[in-house]
Amino acid sequence: MRPKEPPATTPDDLFRARLSNIINPRHELVRLAQLIDWRMFETAFGPLYAEVGRPGLPTRLLVGLHLLKHIFNLSDEVVCAGWVENPYYQHFCGFDYFQYELPIDRSSMTRWRERIGPGGMEVLLKATIEAGLDGGVVAPKDLERVTVDTTVQPKAVAHPSDARLYHRGREILVRLAAKHGLGLRQSYARLGKRALRKAGAYLHARQNNRAKREIKRLKTFLGRVSRDIRRKLAGNQALAPHFARALVLVDRLLAQQRHDTRKLYSLHAPEVECLAKGKAHKKYEFGVKVSVAVTNRSGFVLGMMALPGNPYDGHTLQTAAGQVVSSRLAHGLLGLDLPVYGGEPGPDFAHIVCVGDVLSEQHDSTSHASLQDLYAFLTAHGVKLSIRRGILRFSFHVYNDESDVERTLSLVKAWRDAHSTGKRRFEQNVG
Repeated sequence: MRPKEPPATTPDDLFRARLSNIINPRHELVRLAQLIDWRMFETAFGPLYAEVGRPGLPTRLLVGLHLLKHIFNLSDEVVCAGWVENPYYQHFCGFDYFQYELPIDRSSMTRWRERIGPGGMEVLLKATIEAGLDGGVVAPKDLERVTVDTTVQPKAVAHPSDARLYHRGREILVRLAAKHGLGLRQSYARLGKRALRKAGAYLHARQNNRAKREIKRLKTFLGRVSRDIRRKLAGNQALAPHFARALVLVDRLLAQQRHDTRKLYSLHAPEVECLAKGKAHKKYEFGVKVSVAVTNRSGFVLGMMALPGNPYDGHTLQTAAGQVVSSRLAHGLLGLDLPVYGGEPGPDFAHIVCVGDVLSEQHDSTSHASLQDLYAFLTAHGVKLSIRRGILRFSFHVYNDESDVERTLSLVKAWRDAHSTGKRRFEQNVG
């Protein structure tokens, strides 16, 4: 069921001092906690819980832990361990008195992320943008120009190698068989460890032929265990669902070749991809490609999203721009000027940037006839704008809700329909 809402005030404890009385009120975490609207998270995440059952964990605690995790670039384990020791962490998460134990388990953070999904994480991102605007960290004019780029979010996996993957796959199957009482003809526990150790030693000594022999032996062990389990499951279908995922991954591992694409690099995280971003110090990275949108001047993060499948950078710009535009609309800001890195905008890019699909070619002169015609058409319908360096600029102080944006889009499309002869391109920069 829904988490219980924290009380507005807590009774005083005669034998304990409040955290607010012993910490520095000018500390950055104390000031940040005052800027965040914590009630917003109760409203946003409340529908994700059932109306009956065990009460959920405190929403502010989980939101606060995730914000601390990303602010200080910590893992779940480290941020949970530091929370017990740091009074500022506890005050940030809404506790009035010092706690000697963490009220949740570390794995609850993982399950909570799965519950809220990507949409819930965007709620946290929008809350940080609001806090930045309210606290003066970023000015509204800084949001006019946004830089979008892609990078790699590394996954916490060991560097993949054939020998380690074969050995790990065999261990997983043997552990599952022991857990469900499935007797194997041979587990190769001792022989597998010895073959893995020899493969590493031979590769270190540059004895590649001997290393290949040991890697092939590890692959043979994995194949034998896999086939033995399949034979045993043929007579016991009740256990088949418990082995289904592991056997699918093992079959994929055994079938892949050296130059295949979409290879399996980790058995516990099969979504991991191999990405090459041209870094001199790191030729290949294992994780997922992510798109990051930041303000061009101050580097304040406005948007971030995972891009599984390693898409081409130029094809990710529309999605990233859409996320930034939706965030700006939520804060009463209309549009943005997007420098393009990693690819050119496609024909639908204008629709993402709140201009519609009218685009004509960019004009180098403000006296261009079609540009002046569009300017006259919009001003005649009550739209306040200006022309600067061949670009129509809309004031976001005028357009402070989505209905005004839709009206402007409809007017621009009407102008497009009336002037459909010839190929034109129109670029909007909102400032």
